[in-house]
Amino acid sequence: QVQLVESGGGLVQAGGSLRLSCAASGRTRNKFIVGWFRQAPGKEREFVAAVTWSGATTYYADSMKGRFTISRDNARSTVYLQMNSLKPEDTAVYYCAADSPIVRSPNEYKYWGQGTQVTVSS
Repeated sequence: QVQLVESGGGLVQAGGSLRLSCAASGRTRNKFIVGWFRQAPGKEREFVAAVTWSGATTYYADSMKGRFTISRDNARSTVYLQMNSLKPEDTAVYYCAADSPIVRSPNEYKYWGQGTQVTVSS
């Protein structure tokens, strides 16, 4: 089992930045991929970014490329999502998830955090 805890969400003005953290515990020695997803009210959960166990390969949704950066520190069992140039449409609950054979679909991830709220004001 793997437990995931997100932190770092909050209220920020448009154009601002936030860094989300996803701390993993449990069987963190497994070489699993970690992804970030988000869900706005009334919308489906959507893929944001993902990183492989080594950190060598990253994946991004097209709308986040150039603004968001995902990274991981395996020594701290933590994955980060640096979000810059935030827009009001980035407002959502952000979730981290781990261990999936398919990167961009939320349906195959085995483990999920509880989510952290990000609100971007205009």
